[in-house]
Amino acid sequence: MAEMITHHGGCHCGRVRFEVDAPAELLVDDCNCSMCSRFGYLHLIVPADRFRLVKGRDALTTYTFNTGTAKHHFCSSCGVKSFYVPRSHPDGFSVNARCIDSATVTGMKVNPVDGRNWEQHYPTGRGEWGQPPFPSKRGQSSD
Repeated sequence: MAEMITHHGGCHCGRVRFEVDAPAELLVDDCNCSMCSRFGYLHLIVPADRFRLVKGRDALTTYTFNTGTAKHHFCSSCGVKSFYVPRSHPDGFSVNARCIDSATVTGMKVNPVDGRNWEQHYPTGRGEWGQPPFPSKRGQSSD
């Protein structure tokens, strides 16, 4: 497994800041669902223990739709969604790789996700931990 480093990032105006532990070369999902395709969101999905909200909890506003499982958190000042709780991994976080400060990112490998056909893409109703490209921090499955 690739060595984990701490990346820093946040929204456009700086009110929301986070840290996420991930390899220097990021493995991200590019989803074509109605939400992600409109925002150009690149998902770095991590277990909850690899994400830390450093600043701005009070600046977040939350949007839900469809099943209500996903919690889309937006900065109430600039409108950027730098992270959220995804439907595919409700016990973790999806960080928008485009919101990570670039100094620590050496590259990105992009995996297409058919979010328009979510139920077919995730037949068990969710994504799995511990399988490439998103291993857990401790290398163990969280399921």
